[in-house]
Amino acid sequence: MSVLVVGLSHRSAPIGLLERASLDTDAAVKLAHRAVESASIAEAAVVSTCNRVEVYVDAERFHGALEDVSLLLAEHIGLGREELVNHAYVHYDDAAVAHLFTVAAGLDSMILGESQILGQVRQALHTGQAESTVGSALNTLFQQALRIGKRGHAETGIDRLAPSTVTAGLDAAGAVVNDSATRFLVAGAGTMANLTVRTLVERGVDPARIMVANRTFQRAYELVATFGVSAVRWEAMDLELGAADVVVSCTGAAGVVFDRERIEHAVATADGSTRPLTIIDLALPRDVDPEVSTVEGVTLIDLIVLAGLSENVELAADVAQVRTIVDDEVRSFLAAKQASRVTPTVVALRSMATEIVEAELSRLSNRLPDLSDDQAAQVRQAVKRVADKLIHAPTVRVQKLVDGPAGLTYADALADLFALDQATVESVTRVGGEDG
Repeated sequence: MSVLVVGLSHRSAPIGLLERASLDTDAAVKLAHRAVESASIAEAAVVSTCNRVEVYVDAERFHGALEDVSLLLAEHIGLGREELVNHAYVHYDDAAVAHLFTVAAGLDSMILGESQILGQVRQALHTGQAESTVGSALNTLFQQALRIGKRGHAETGIDRLAPSTVTAGLDAAGAVVNDSATRFLVAGAGTMANLTVRTLVERGVDPARIMVANRTFQRAYELVATFGVSAVRWEAMDLELGAADVVVSCTGAAGVVFDRERIEHAVATADGSTRPLTIIDLALPRDVDPEVSTVEGVTLIDLIVLAGLSENVELAADVAQVRTIVDDEVRSFLAAKQASRVTPTVVALRSMATEIVEAELSRLSNRLPDLSDDQAAQVRQAVKRVADKLIHAPTVRVQKLVDGPAGLTYADALADLFALDQATVESVTRVGGEDG
């Protein structure tokens, strides 16, 4: 397996470009299917979050896979390939493994240590499995990444800043969130909206003070049934908007939902002044026009604001501890990967020796039919001992070299020197991958 990842994130691209690159589930599935149609790509998984789009592939050929994935991403975003290159990053093989493990651990998130990324990596894996774009190679990689993410949160305090972007947004809103008189409007009814409502209820907010609006009313009503909140039809949302103190928007719409004029109308009072309103925009593309932040009385908290939250927080010890976990797991994964590439050669060599022994014993049995059972058994044992001794040193040597840079080279040399059938080696590899 040679892993390649091509991606865009808040670290490499401006928010406007990330908005254009944002993928819903259907688009991510389509992109993964188009990727595996390439002769250079065996498997593909797409991780799409509010601040990153990454395509992971099991590459048969590096240059071909890189070219195909880059063109697919550029086509999706509507960029020229050269413009994409200015903002994209590429990691290959060991570096790609390390990158995914770092992402899953929350070290590459906009909100340092946020745990929501674990669910998003898990969703990418499950979607790839369901769509058959993920096979044994990426399955093993992603499963290990999920275990690392769980370890980081269980063994360190890395997530004490914010377990999710939702929590970070609510924390940034300040005291108004904890005021028992505050009225909340949640725009959207997807995963982020569900998490928002759940978080508010768990914080003690009266469900009667939470209103949910969604274009598909049935989805909003599902939150009503689950949490006891209220729902409003999308067409009637402005009435609730005019009464809300905090708006959390995460609709997944393609364009702006709340423009300046709409918000100005919502905060206007009968005496001509404005009332305070806090808006938390968790959507990508953005639901709220950035110009809304200039409306008197309005506080806008969006992904750009949230991106700066971890810059002034002292988490150095926890970060160092998580990085140690990631580094250890990367070494362990790469060692296992190297061993998995050497083992088929050893198995094939032993299989070849066994076949030769059985063929020679069969030939000997035909030539010496008068051998007693005891004599035949002694001859069989002697021939097997000779074969075992002949292949013992090379197989021990190749296993010792697994952890070193010469491991794979030595395995290849072993296969070449003993004229092992490459199809046999690949067969062992496939069986091993399926069992794993």
